[in-house]
Amino acid sequence: MPREGVSGKVYGSTPYPADKAILFHSESSHLHRWPMKIWFFCVQPAQSGGETPIVDCRKVYQLLNPKLREKFAQKQLMYVRNYTDGLDVSWQEFFKTAHKTEVEQYCRQAGIEFEWKDGNKLRTRKLRPAIAKHPKTGEMVFFNQLPLHHISCLDPAVRNSLLSVFGEANLPRNVYYGDGTPIEDSVMAEIQAVYQQATVSFPWEAGDILMLDNMLAAHSRNPFVGPRKIVVAMGEMIGEAEIEKLTSLPQK
Repeated sequence: MPREGVSGKVYGSTPYPADKAILFHSESSHLHRWPMKIWFFCVQPAQSGGETPIVDCRKVYQLLNPKLREKFAQKQLMYVRNYTDGLDVSWQEFFKTAHKTEVEQYCRQAGIEFEWKDGNKLRTRKLRPAIAKHPKTGEMVFFNQLPLHHISCLDPAVRNSLLSVFGEANLPRNVYYGDGTPIEDSVMAEIQAVYQQATVSFPWEAGDILMLDNMLAAHSRNPFVGPRKIVVAMGEMIGEAEIEKLTSLPQK
């Protein structure tokens, strides 16, 4: 989701309707590079709601049915995006360019499959793990953006409307098993239940700072009433190659 720039490398939290929750996700885990550290600073708490619930990704991994863990470990995930101007985010906004050749170059470097569609539209597919090993602790974590991308996690009315207008293949975003087969709604319900079981939440107060290890903790956002301003900074970027190198080293 696009973020509003504040200054330097500090951003406003994702602009998303106040009456809707942003579901649990590990920041940028669907991409080839992601931040290991993420900071939240509360400039103005909401009148009510607006908490940033967090979960321990190690605990989520442990609470999941072992057979489901094994299935995700073997199959991985395929994130599919259809960039549609005026809905979700356009490809020009996401890739920060209006030149198709620059988008294609980025996708090739990032291991993203791309397909240009009629009407100057873009579809991408990215294969990513659902489960990862933390490069410093060696612990297994549930590291992904499943609830944020899976169609079953939308409000039923929104889901039905999107399906009727676009059809499943052209949804703005969705996620499948790595072989392209659908992830069952029952599996997503089980995952959502595990997240709820592991959730830790707190009310924001002005001046509060929250720092997370992005691979050890996933975050979300509750609906809220009244003005709310949380700014975000991210750092210690890491990618697939660095993770593979670090996790192959003996743990101290």
